Amino acid sequence: MEADRSALDSKQDKAQEQQEAATPQHDTALKYSSQPELTKIRLMRAFVETRDPSSKEVDDLMIRRFLRARDLDVEKASAMFLKYLKWKRSFVPNGYISPSEIAEDIAHGKMFVQGVDKKGRPITVAFAAKHFQNKNGVDGFKRYVVFALEKLCSRMPPGEEKFLAIADIKGWGYANSDIRGYLASLTILQDYYPERLGKLFVVHAPYLFMKVWKIIYPFIDENTKKKIVFVENKNLKATLLEEIDETQLPDIYGGQMPLVPIQDS
Repeated sequence: MEADRSALDSKQDKAQEQQEAATPQHDTALKYSSQPELTKIRLMRAFVETRDPSSKEVDDLMIRRFLRARDLDVEKASAMFLKYLKWKRSFVPNGYISPSEIAEDIAHGKMFVQGVDKKGRPITVAFAAKHFQNKNGVDGFKRYVVFALEKLCSRMPPGEEKFLAIADIKGWGYANSDIRGYLASLTILQDYYPERLGKLFVVHAPYLFMKVWKIIYPFIDENTKKKIVFVENKNLKATLLEEIDETQLPDIYGGQMPLVPIQDS
């Protein structure tokens, strides 16, 4: 028992040394952690590194995101994180998704990114009416979702961990009603990219879409639900301007920033 405690203490000391040797960018972001968070980051790192050595390759910010997603419960966050590592090795064995793997989804032209909001979070716009099930099925769409999320994460400035999304539902119909795809993308976002979504504005939502939304809503975790805002058409620009400066607001919503296809960003 004493030996086990000694080994754990040793792992915690090592984690502390790694944290202290982190880059300034890493330190800047971690300074917003509470002391309980810092303690649990060390505990979780010590635990997951014994279960999966590849855990050593991730920084404390990723550990913190998984902890926050599970309300700082080390056991639950560790299980979630280890599941993520296993999924990543299986689903993205090369470490990235090539555009050639998702050519059909890219051709639909349904996701764009450009500009940042007032907090420095990159902005993405997704057009639901441009999404259709393709010949590669749900797995093909999941690869597209991972590709898009990785692109967004790569655009985050130093110290920022989240993005802002605008889901534009204008023109959406039954042909776009890919419930399996929607639920799969929700699972990827919540289970494998926790604490990455900062806010989601849903705009131009037709009545028909709300029927499908009622099916999806129960699968959304409570933390994510708090980040979703349905915007009335009459208040669209004013609501977006609360979070986004006009120079960064997409031009299709009355701002000055042209949208760029996510694969070109």
